[in-house]
Amino acid sequence: METLLRRCQIRSQIVRECIAEFLGLYIAVLIGSGAAAQVVTSRGTHGNYLTIQLGSALGAVFGIFVARGVSGAHLNPVYSLSLCVLGRHPWKKLPLYSLSHLVGAFLGAATVYLQYYDAIQTFSGGELLVAGPNATAGIFCSYPADHLSFWGGLVDQVVATALFLLCCVALEDQRNGPLPDGLHPVLVGALILTMGVSMGSNCGFPLNPARDLGPRLFTFVAGWGEEVFKAGGGWWWVPIVAPFVGGLLGTVTYELLIEAHHQTTPQSPQQEQEAVELEEVKN
Repeated sequence: METLLRRCQIRSQIVRECIAEFLGLYIAVLIGSGAAAQVVTSRGTHGNYLTIQLGSALGAVFGIFVARGVSGAHLNPVYSLSLCVLGRHPWKKLPLYSLSHLVGAFLGAATVYLQYYDAIQTFSGGELLVAGPNATAGIFCSYPADHLSFWGGLVDQVVATALFLLCCVALEDQRNGPLPDGLHPVLVGALILTMGVSMGSNCGFPLNPARDLGPRLFTFVAGWGEEVFKAGGGWWWVPIVAPFVGGLLGTVTYELLIEAHHQTTPQSPQQEQEAVELEEVKN
């Protein structure tokens, strides 16, 4: 087995990272959309709104655990962009990571459709619909609620993604309190669950352009047709563009209001002594 593994080892670091990003988001979509498919096709007899949110949160947790040791587990182009802006991730990797996310989300949705094919066909009567009581497209990607206006949806996504990225950057900020190894993915999952139960009713809190566009492209080619792009007055581009705006807003907000002030925060005598000892070890 070890010989086989050595022969299968990929030498290119960027290829390994892209595979990890692909697999991480694939797992997140598989679990998250799988939870939605179970609730929708059973007409609520096997789960409810909360179980969908739990599926999304736990899917993200396990996706991060799978990928974090290889690529850092971005699993979201918005997060990758924010790290590039902060100078913590090479810009040249951004398009490769984003493509990996898109493919992972697309194939994750395809796998859920394969698993739930019979249930979806039975539930919808063999007609794949985007809207109405027998609609199934919402299993895979986001659509606005009937009450949501265009500007309301835009604001919703900017605010939600700004909060999401602000908290993600805070979790990565070692100077704001280092986290025990292994706790970070769990807290990201908790953050996603928190956003689902507080900001999910307007449009399902997509937060991730690849997570929304990949499955939308799948539903387009799988039989739902052009309506996946026409529904909601052409809603499809909002969960792609708005998260980038909100993500950058949240990142900059944290940097300006929190991280920029770490250097001027007075240290306790114990912290100062630890810093001196650390410097002596380095030298």
